[in-house]
Order: sequence, then structure tokens, then C-alpha cells
Amino acid sequence: MNENQGPRYEIGPLLHRAQRKAATAFTDALRPLGLQSKHFGALLVLRRGHGLSQRELIERLDSDKSSMVRMLDDLESRGLCVRTPDTQDRRAYSVRLTDTGHAVFEQAERHAMKVVDELLSGFTAEESQQLRDLLVRFIAD
Repeated sequence: MNENQGPRYEIGPLLHRAQRKAATAFTDALRPLGLQSKHFGALLVLRRGHGLSQRELIERLDSDKSSMVRMLDDLESRGLCVRTPDTQDRRAYSVRLTDTGHAVFEQAERHAMKVVDELLSGFTAEESQQLRDLLVRFIAD
């Protein structure tokens, strides 16, 4: 077994370290905007979702209810999203980005692209795409 080949059970710790490295890099890059990587993830999902319920957001971000409520409180207090009663379910709320949220996301997206370029600088374009494809497949239900 060469140095780059380790036991398969190292995958978990390696994924954990990769996630921490990426989250730290994203948080550092987004700090000037007052965002953390978790905020960016929520803004990204909301931008794609065009008005999701809090439950859908929790599922898509693999979060828990109390953490999601705190994060939405943060985003809402900054005017980046708004929660409104769901027209289909009086117990639920629909969450959508505000115009300010869209504008901040566009700024954050530029920062995020720089971070991704730095994190993947040691990979070819094909390897970067393969990594993304493998991760998507790995997390698929």
C-alpha cells in the first residue's frame, strides 16, 4: 500500500477534515459580508427554491429545527429573507429571499467562486467535476 492509499475506513475522517477546511475557507471569505458558510448554504438553497417552507429548508440543508430557526432569525434581521405564513398550511412558514438577500447572495457567490478556485487549485477541471459528481452521488438518499 503506497502513501496515498490508506484503509477505506479513513474516508469518514478525511471527509470531516475536508468539510472543516472548506467551511473555514468559506467563512473567512464571507466574513466581510457578515456571513458564515452556513448562511451561504441557506441563501443558495433559498435562491434556487423560490419560497420554501422551513421544513423543506431543514431537509435540504440537513439541519435541525432549532438551528434553522436561529439562522433564519439572523438572515431575517439583516433583511436577507422573509418568513410569511404558508397559504397551504397555517402552521408553516414560507421563506424567501428579499431583494437585498439576492444582492448579498450575488456578492457572496463571487467570494465563494474564489474560494472554490483556491480549494481546487490542485485539481484539473475534470478532477474537480469528478469530485463534485462523486460527492453528489455519495450524499444521495
